[in-house]
Amino acid sequence: MKQPLIPKLAIVGVGLIGGSLALALKAAGEVGEVVGIGRGKANLETALSLGVVDRITTDLAVGVADADLVFLATPVQTLPAVAIAAAHHMKPGAILTDGGSVKGSVLAKIEPALPEGIHFVPGHPIAGTEKSGAEAAFDTLYQDRRCILTPTEKTDAKALELVRQVWQIAGSEVVLMEVEKHDRVLAAISHLPHMVAYSLVNAVGSYDRYEENILEYSAGGFRDFTRIASSDPTMWRDIALANRDALLEMVGLFERFLGELKEDIRLGDGERLYEFFLRSKQSRDAIL
Repeated sequence: MKQPLIPKLAIVGVGLIGGSLALALKAAGEVGEVVGIGRGKANLETALSLGVVDRITTDLAVGVADADLVFLATPVQTLPAVAIAAAHHMKPGAILTDGGSVKGSVLAKIEPALPEGIHFVPGHPIAGTEKSGAEAAFDTLYQDRRCILTPTEKTDAKALELVRQVWQIAGSEVVLMEVEKHDRVLAAISHLPHMVAYSLVNAVGSYDRYEENILEYSAGGFRDFTRIASSDPTMWRDIALANRDALLEMVGLFERFLGELKEDIRLGDGERLYEFFLRSKQSRDAIL
């Protein structure tokens, strides 16, 4: 019988991201035992009942012991503490990786604190939905998506290759990227859109010219645009704090363009409005 690529996988945080990775590897027959680790017993029991994991525990040390690969899928503000705690209970030669959306501030805390013999490969799958919890996981989440790995000078080459294979098996195109570039790119394509969606819902929801809540009239366009505002508030609070500088840069750029649009509307300048909308349409169409 063929030996799976990962004999024992430990998932810390069995939600959409961690659970979907476990299911993808299970579907491919490339994982042996999957241990689910977390603080919420109800979510862990759901993961176990759905077959996302094979065993559950709320004890981090017990869960990561003897694991060949430990995947961290917790909010980014908790990643350094969880990574360091897990690493001190992992076997020599084991690999630690993550799915965090911010790399710079997290890496700065994790790498210096890792014990000898534990290999850390920072990663970030570019996939997700607005849903969370073990019941949200599905095995094709990463199909035809990208996963960015951000190795540093300290990253072990063999560990990097194994993590690359894991994401390829899950269906992703793997891209290697420098840490700072990752954080600035993600601030633009992921973090800013979430901030805009949250802000838009708050703005419309606070409109008080009429006694009724006008959000009740929202149709397809508003609902599609603001879908991501249903995402986990804890996760997005942590991302905003962890990637603050890059996000503030992008918020400032967005404010500049929103200000340009506001001024064109104020002046009633139809030609400039048309050019503004056309530029945006052309850029959007080009990525489809």
